[in-house]
Amino acid sequence: MNNTYRCLRLILGDQLNAHHSWYKHKHDDVLYVIAELHQETSYTTHHIQKICAFFSAMEHFAQALTKAGHNVAYLSLDDTRAFKTIPELIKSLILKYKINIFEYQLPDEYRLRSQLSSFTNSLSIEVNYFETEHFYLDEAQLTESFKQGKSHKMEAFYRRMRKKFNILMDGEKPLGGDWNYDKQNRNKLKSADFAKVPEPLLFEHDVDNIIARLKRHDVKTIGRINDNLNWPVTRIQAKTLLDFFCQYCLAGFGQFQDAMTCKLDNALQSSQWSLFHSRLSFALNSKMLSPEFVISTVVAYYHKHQQQISLPQIEGFVRQILGWREFVRGIYWANMPQYAQLNHLKAEHALPSWFWNGSTHMNCLKHAIQQSLDYAYAHHIQRLMITGNFCLLAGIDPDEVDDWYLGVYIDAIEWVEMPNTRGMSQFADGGIVGSKAYAASGNYVKKMSDYCSGCQYDVTQATGKNACPLNSLYWRFMNKHEEAFATNPRNSMVYANWRRKSETQRQEIIEQAEQYLIDIELL
Repeated sequence: MNNTYRCLRLILGDQLNAHHSWYKHKHDDVLYVIAELHQETSYTTHHIQKICAFFSAMEHFAQALTKAGHNVAYLSLDDTRAFKTIPELIKSLILKYKINIFEYQLPDEYRLRSQLSSFTNSLSIEVNYFETEHFYLDEAQLTESFKQGKSHKMEAFYRRMRKKFNILMDGEKPLGGDWNYDKQNRNKLKSADFAKVPEPLLFEHDVDNIIARLKRHDVKTIGRINDNLNWPVTRIQAKTLLDFFCQYCLAGFGQFQDAMTCKLDNALQSSQWSLFHSRLSFALNSKMLSPEFVISTVVAYYHKHQQQISLPQIEGFVRQILGWREFVRGIYWANMPQYAQLNHLKAEHALPSWFWNGSTHMNCLKHAIQQSLDYAYAHHIQRLMITGNFCLLAGIDPDEVDDWYLGVYIDAIEWVEMPNTRGMSQFADGGIVGSKAYAASGNYVKKMSDYCSGCQYDVTQATGKNACPLNSLYWRFMNKHEEAFATNPRNSMVYANWRRKSETQRQEIIEQAEQYLIDIELL
């Protein structure tokens, strides 16, 4: 490595895009820096698998760039221990290597983009920034599509994206005649379906050195990790996982994408945490794979295997990436930084301590939380309708909900986590993301899972000693926020059912819910 370089280029941990235009040409006077940063391990308490996965992927990316002929400095926590922030590190590197130009890719988190913008404004050398070249919509298109404070409809956005990028289209019309097959994608997984569920493809990475560094630098983490890290940490591995999804999961993905089970696993198989899901979110959010590559690969596979894979399976997958993923990014950037303070429902209760260990008697919450702690992963319905629904009904402070989701999941980066959590899940944004609160009683859990059959609480009861807490909490929530929600036509039947109950019944339900909130640590 040289003592001097003309240009320093910073690569963040979620910018592992090997196809970025930066790497088309090799420059002897350009130094790429990839660094394990102390500020990134401490802005929230991360799952240990999350930190290990990012650090391992970063190190592998640095090795790949070096092998391709680029000059790369990979700095571990040991190397960056003297620097509390990114600006401090960059300043030191600029002086050390006599840098004349500093370049970086625009971060996808507001705090990092703001930090680098403020820092570079103070530099006396030339500064250039670039887009990450990852998403379907570039920065300008994003600004055109989303406006601050405005309620946006994902379905309308999704249809525009399908047309714009000609995905699953038949001329000007959607392939098959319908834009959305969501109603066919809500099947419960029954015991007869268990044999169809594939064992997940897992990778084995020895991350003992990373764990040792985390301990050496007193990095606080949550969750658990086995002997090896099982997530893909290279582009080749991510592509292998994508191919596995196409071959073994896609045929059952759509119809079972909302399903949940706690009765599938046995001594020889652990598949209920993964089911038919792609588990590509970490590879996507670290940018090892682009959404365009993933969708084009999956759609091409569908076209070649239409006898095995129906249209609703592929459409449901495309909607999650082309629709929802791009949509929440637009919501995030149109509304930050104000979005991070929104608390429309004035929720203020503390997150129960059992969110950190899964020690609750509610079977649905226990399984969803323990899975999250074991794998740093839960699928979208577990996040939205199990943990998220409970937090919504119990009125948990969205700041605490945000912090938990941001730390516990391997794919959680603020731009994608916050609109999903504070917006769709908690309705803290007042309807910017969704037109209604995704509140549900225990009946939804019973409909979409087998969690209820193994629970000490009775899902059929709203009051009584062992009544399912979700039932009374649901009615308390809807009653408390009737003024906000009653005008939504989608809630008319809910309030009609509430009014059909006697005054005594309603009072008993509210009292039951209030007692559960008092005893929330014991649930």
